[in-house]
Amino acid sequence: MKKIIQFIIITLICLIVNIHQVLADEKIEIGLIVPLSGQYKEIGNSILKATRLAINKINNSKLIIIPRDTKSDPKTTLKVSKELQEKGVKIIIGPVFNKNLVYLDELKEVTFLSLSNTNINNPSNVISGGINAISQIKAIKKFQEYNKIERSILLVPNSEFKNEIEDAIVKTKIKLKDKFIYDTDPTVLTSQIEKLTRYPQRKQNLKDEIKRLENSNELNKEKKISNLEKKDTLGGINFDSVIIADFDENLKSVTTSLLYTDVSSKRVSYITLNQWFDKSILKEENLQPIYFPSINKKNYDNFVSEYFGIYNEYPNQISFLSYDLVGLVYFLIYKNDFIVDKKIFYKKNKFKGKIGIFEIHKNKISHILNFYVAENNNFKKIF
Repeated sequence: MKKIIQFIIITLICLIVNIHQVLADEKIEIGLIVPLSGQYKEIGNSILKATRLAINKINNSKLIIIPRDTKSDPKTTLKVSKELQEKGVKIIIGPVFNKNLVYLDELKEVTFLSLSNTNINNPSNVISGGINAISQIKAIKKFQEYNKIERSILLVPNSEFKNEIEDAIVKTKIKLKDKFIYDTDPTVLTSQIEKLTRYPQRKQNLKDEIKRLENSNELNKEKKISNLEKKDTLGGINFDSVIIADFDENLKSVTTSLLYTDVSSKRVSYITLNQWFDKSILKEENLQPIYFPSINKKNYDNFVSEYFGIYNEYPNQISFLSYDLVGLVYFLIYKNDFIVDKKIFYKKNKFKGKIGIFEIHKNKISHILNFYVAENNNFKKIF
């Protein structure tokens, strides 16, 4: 009897060792679905090159990236994803654009790490890996506390991104004095900003005060009038900061309207969303200082330098994200004893990537972002 028990124990040990050996030898195949042809092929090819850089850094021969061309078309995205699923792939990085998610809920057993930054209305098997609104608003909330900002107004464009921002406001519980939805048409925008900042009233206050002084017997009234005539408005504004949830030329249109209404960045804090260190902001001295959350700039600059050194071209911003997502997937699989299943994105975890710190919990990804100010022709890190 004793020998039989020993035989069973030895057999079980051998079986466990063999299973672990099989798992150790098994390849980890990650799909990559991006546009490699058509209008957005430059974006897709840059992402592909970045993922290859990540694979080389990880330096584990078990890890394999299998790329497929989506042509930035929803039906093609589904077709190539099905092909990857049939090959046994359970995790796919991509797609790039939100429109290509539409049919992916048909592949319930596959987890997609979308390169988009939208969270709302995604299929249940799609996890947004982009720098989403929640992560950015969280960082802005931290900056409010850091800088003792108490009366922020939030300006949100009337666009598709509006819903993401409103969802982030609720989930982060950021402190706001007011929220204002504005039109992206510059001709309409200016009149909206005038109303928001009480510009006509402050303009009239100035005229009334000058007239009052002219009709008064006050000492030094000429000097007082001269000083007032150098101003554009008179009277306070009821906020200490403005958060502009916009980018590029639209952002500049908003700040131009604020400047027109005599609400400069010297008077209130201008805060915006992740601008990816857009150097054109540094040329706009009138809107500086302007504050924003973003990724780790030092790591981003190093990535751009390394990428250029290898490929003799500059990467796009999304490729930096894809680089980190490869590392994230490998890290989670490693933590799960190289078993690929849906649980790896459900468990609470943190991963320190090049972008910054990823937080993973219940099939959601968020980012702990840094905070910067654009001022004096430079991007300066605050935290």
